[in-house]
Amino acid sequence: MANNEESRGLKSLLDWFANRRKSGSTILERQEREIADGLWHKCSNCGVLTYTKDLRANQMVCVECGHHNRVDSDERIRQLIDANSWRAMDEQLRPTDPLQFRDRKAYSDRLREMQDKLDLVDAVKTGLGQIDGLPIALGVMDFRFMGGSMGSVVGEKLTRLIEQATQRRYPVVIVCTSGGARMQEGMLSLMQMAKISGALQRHREERLLYIPVLTNPTTGGVTASFAMLGDIILAEPKATIGFAGRRVIEQTLREKLPEDFQSAEDLLKHGFVDDIVPRTQLKKTLAQLIALHQPPAPTTTHNMVVWETRSLSSTVAE
Repeated sequence: MANNEESRGLKSLLDWFANRRKSGSTILERQEREIADGLWHKCSNCGVLTYTKDLRANQMVCVECGHHNRVDSDERIRQLIDANSWRAMDEQLRPTDPLQFRDRKAYSDRLREMQDKLDLVDAVKTGLGQIDGLPIALGVMDFRFMGGSMGSVVGEKLTRLIEQATQRRYPVVIVCTSGGARMQEGMLSLMQMAKISGALQRHREERLLYIPVLTNPTTGGVTASFAMLGDIILAEPKATIGFAGRRVIEQTLREKLPEDFQSAEDLLKHGFVDDIVPRTQLKKTLAQLIALHQPPAPTTTHNMVVWETRSLSSTVAE
C-alpha cells in the first residue's frame, strides 16, 4: 500500500515538472513569436526589451544603454531629410556582371536575390533634399545589400551626386556603412575610389562643404577613399571604422590590439574623426554645420555702387 502511494506521489511530481516545462516552453514560444512579429526589440548590447514603436521614435537608439542599432537607407533618409523635400537621383542605374564572376553562386544571381528581397537596386541611395530648410546633396549607403560593398553603381551614383552638388553649389553629406570594395567586380570596384575622390576634389576646389558620417561598420576601400576625405568627419558612437580587419592586423603585427581599437572613440582620440554625434542629434548638428558654412552671397554691381556711394557721402560729410 505504501509503495502504491509513493509511486502515485512520484508520478504526480513528475507530472508537475512536465506541466511546468510545457507551460514554460509555451510562454517562451509566445515571447519569441511576439518578438518575431516585430512588436518588441531585444537590444543586442544590453538585452533589454523595448517596444519597437518607442525604439523607432528614438531613431533606433536603445533608450536603456544608448546602443545604435543599424538602420536601412530609407529610415536614414526619413531621419535626416525634411518631409516632402527628397528627390531621388539615378534610380535607373543597375549593376551588371561584366566579369561573369562566380563563387558558390553566380554574381548575377546574388544581385537578383538582393534586389528582390530588399527592393533595392544597389547599396546606395542618392538624392537632393533639405535639412531644416537648407539644401543638401545626400548619399546613404545600405549595409543590407551585400554588406554595403562599393561596386560600379555605388561609385557612379555617388560621383553623379557630387557633380550635381558642385553644379548647384550644395553641400554634400554621405552616410557611410560598408564592408569595402565589391570583390565580384574586381578592379572595376577599386576604380570607384579614385573616381569619387576626383569628384570630391573638384567639389572642394569650389570651396563647398563635404561631411561624411561614419556608421557601423565603415571599412575597406570606402574608408580608404571618400569616407576620410571630408572637411568635417562625423561618426556615430562605438562605430567600427578601419581599413583591414582586426584579426588580419593582429596576425600581421603578432600582438594583441586594445579593446577599443578601430572604434569611433579611438579614432577621435587620434584625430581621424572630428566629432562623435549621437544619432538623435545628427540632423541638428548637420543643419548647424551647413548653416555655418553657407557660401556668402555673391557681390553684385548694384551692391558695390551702393557701398561706394555711402563711403563717398561719409567722406564728404567729414
